[in-house]
Amino acid sequence: MDLVYGLVWLLTVLLEGISGQGVYAPPTVRIVHSGLACNIEEERYSERVYTIREGETLELTCLVTGHPRPQIRWTKTAGSASDRFQDSSVFNETLRITSIQRHQGGRYYCKAENGLGSPAIKSIRVDVYYLDDPVVTVHQSIGEAKEQFYYERTVFLRCVANSNPPVRYSWRRGQEVLLQGSDKGVEIYEPFFTQGETKILKLKNLRPQDYANYSCIASVRNVCNIPDKMVSFRLSNKTASPSIKLLVDDPIVVNPGEAITLVCVTTGGEPMPSLTWVRSFGTLPEKIVLNGGTLTIPAITSDDAGTYSCIANNNVGNPAKKSTNIIVRALKKGRFWITPDPYHKDDNIQIGREVKISCQVEAVPSEELTFSWFKNGRPLRSSERMVITQTDPDVSPGTTNLDIIDLKFTDFGTYTCVASLKGGGISDISIDVNISSSTVPPNLTVPQEKSPLVTREGDTIELQCQVTGKPKPIILWSRADKEVAMPDGTMQMESYDGTLRIVNVSREMSGMYRCQTSQYNGFNVKPREALVQLIVQYPPAVEPAFLEIRQGQDRSVTMSCRVLRAYPIRVLTYEWRLGNKLLRTGQFDSQEYTEYPLKSLSNENYGVYNCSIINEAGAGRCSFLVTGKAYAPEFYYDTYNPVWQNRHRVYSYSLQWTQMNPDAVDRIVAYRLGIRQAGQQRWWEQEIKINGNIQKGELITYNLTELIKPEAYEVRLTPLTKFGEGDSTIRVIKYTAPVNPHLREFHCGFEDGNICLFTQDDTDNFDWTKQSTATRNTKYTPNTGPNADRSGSKEGFYMYIETSRPRLEGEKARLLSPVFSIAPKNPYGPTNSAYCFSFFYHMYGQHIGVLNVYLRLKGQTTIENPLWSSSGNKGQRWNEAHVNIYPITSFQLIFEGIRGPGIEGDIAIDDVSIAEGECAKQDLPTKNSVDGAVGILVHIWLFPVIILISILSPRR
Repeated sequence: MDLVYGLVWLLTVLLEGISGQGVYAPPTVRIVHSGLACNIEEERYSERVYTIREGETLELTCLVTGHPRPQIRWTKTAGSASDRFQDSSVFNETLRITSIQRHQGGRYYCKAENGLGSPAIKSIRVDVYYLDDPVVTVHQSIGEAKEQFYYERTVFLRCVANSNPPVRYSWRRGQEVLLQGSDKGVEIYEPFFTQGETKILKLKNLRPQDYANYSCIASVRNVCNIPDKMVSFRLSNKTASPSIKLLVDDPIVVNPGEAITLVCVTTGGEPMPSLTWVRSFGTLPEKIVLNGGTLTIPAITSDDAGTYSCIANNNVGNPAKKSTNIIVRALKKGRFWITPDPYHKDDNIQIGREVKISCQVEAVPSEELTFSWFKNGRPLRSSERMVITQTDPDVSPGTTNLDIIDLKFTDFGTYTCVASLKGGGISDISIDVNISSSTVPPNLTVPQEKSPLVTREGDTIELQCQVTGKPKPIILWSRADKEVAMPDGTMQMESYDGTLRIVNVSREMSGMYRCQTSQYNGFNVKPREALVQLIVQYPPAVEPAFLEIRQGQDRSVTMSCRVLRAYPIRVLTYEWRLGNKLLRTGQFDSQEYTEYPLKSLSNENYGVYNCSIINEAGAGRCSFLVTGKAYAPEFYYDTYNPVWQNRHRVYSYSLQWTQMNPDAVDRIVAYRLGIRQAGQQRWWEQEIKINGNIQKGELITYNLTELIKPEAYEVRLTPLTKFGEGDSTIRVIKYTAPVNPHLREFHCGFEDGNICLFTQDDTDNFDWTKQSTATRNTKYTPNTGPNADRSGSKEGFYMYIETSRPRLEGEKARLLSPVFSIAPKNPYGPTNSAYCFSFFYHMYGQHIGVLNVYLRLKGQTTIENPLWSSSGNKGQRWNEAHVNIYPITSFQLIFEGIRGPGIEGDIAIDDVSIAEGECAKQDLPTKNSVDGAVGILVHIWLFPVIILISILSPRR
């Protein structure tokens, strides 16, 4: 703006102070991109596809409107599975993924909500482009297989490369490009089932010239600047598929702690195959040592057991594979059980009846397992009365039985079952079983004081079942009242002494628990059972946990704290406190809540009130923040282009806000505005007076001036009532180049280094130049070009074409705007959106040529619609042009300067603006306007900037 207009505007701000309007609105959302995108495609007006190269940085920004400021969340959905960035949504406006990988492609959603209406959701599909190194494999004709690979008449070279988009292949033999039909002995085709992922070169009736170097070139046609990739293969009469040999036994049985070495050698293959080792289940142990085809496992354990395979591959034929199974010998989990005579219902052992002792262990390898029986330390052999058998491994593996027929008194004693492996090297497992008159079946009881068992949430508790009998079996614990898991996550827990220990008890663990005997280490009889009840006490759950209460001075306030659940529910008491001061105590009768009233709120009543509701297990607390302070204001973020340039190196800011719940407390009479440079300590403060009552949703505006570019500022806003300060809110403001890919309003004065993302056209003859009068060359051509920028500043910048030598008449310089994306109003049709496009231009000099403006629509990269044109000398002044444009899709503006017949022909432009909506009628051209400008597609009014008109204009 020029100096006079600026003064008038500042005077207007001082006189008007503030203005307001209703602005509460549900959220809207748009997704814009930045970073290293290859291209953006519009699909069906409702979907956008963002294409990016693998390894580059993905940066998507969610632009939201709505007041109060909406909350933003990014999520990603791929197919039917939701991938929320490692189970954590992104709540920033900008989603940034560095070094993006192919699996991170998919649809990204931005969701915005502020409690008004339905949440706004937009999505964009991210397509990650990549090209892996191609791989060539060679195969023979299956129907003519013989002993030697290349005695065959037909050979297939298969080229495969993973890529997005689909890869395009080409073949070379030496330096010769092979094409379908160029050689009768060559056929090139794609298998139907590979969908373009594979290209096959078929060599029919193999000839001597077919023995050569073959190259496969994979290309994605340089999209995203991804270069082509090539792989070569030499085909000769010695080419053969791999063959290998393992120099080890199969299986290999070893003891724990031993070192084992597997040796794999190649016995054939051209080119030389590469050898790799894999494990059938899981990965190779980290401790292994690999040396070519030799794999060494030091200090082997049972976890290292499994099938190991050596694979040889040279991309000729199928890979060769040889495997061996490593078995690590082990004995573990020795158990026993006693089975009384099955023909009698009595569970006791009695003289004259049969009794069976069973012994079980887990053995690897099971076929090496042997058992020995001893009685009182002496070896025991099978006889008519002492029958030793080994159970069928398929029925009950690793089990042996000792049947004592017609038990006699002399049979009482200690029977020992010893399990061992034939190969030795593993410690035996010895299990002792005592058979005597005191050997009796188990019984379970629960001590009277142990059920019901009462504990508190968070404690450690032990549930006990007393087991009698000899021997004492393993006890199994489970839930008796519901089908839920035990504290360790299993359905049953084992105990050797009948005790179940639970750490950090929770209220969900209340209920009945079942303890029962198992057959292991005891009698193989019907299980004995007992029940233990666990009661978990927990403190009261109350509401509200926290509530903020704001009220005007001298008004009444009532706080209420309600009990939701508690155990025990009897003898509930309550305490009301303000800070450490006790206000009231009492005991609950039949009611479920307690209240505390304040008859007249004053400054002395401000504070946090706590209500504690107490039982034997602890206390639940309701907290109330009671205050007469005004709510914090809510800054308004949806001002179109709130930052504008006041003059060189100085900018202004239109600060806007609404007041949250303006009628909640006493009338707000003013706001205290604080401002400081980011990172500084000192605040500069002033008061903004408020006349009358603030309405809910009223937009309040205050203009900040004299801010220095590019500094950022913290702004603090505090409401004031006659009783004091309210709550403050803070935001950061900073000057940014007003580039708006999703167009609402755009302004560019070419002050920043990136010139608002304008770019030079590569197809023209020369470039536009950024210039200011203070920095221009002292040898500039006189009698042409501006002597200041559009605002009259010598330091301000503009863009111009330099027409001095070596420029020739008719040569062109073209300046391209950023691509502006517009939001369609109808997802199934054109937008019909109108925009007012304006700019200032300077055409002074006797050799002035032509200034043209073109509109380029998305998808019409070679078609430019003439929008505006002017030629000839317009005098030493800046002129302004206004044009209504109606783009139906994303668009770009092109400024084209054409050199005239001489050196006094410099043309300049400044302050390019685009605003949503049609231009004001007074800005549009009249029918008898004859200043040399020609409106081609739309009406244009070109006029000098007259101070009086600027002051009266409703536009800033």
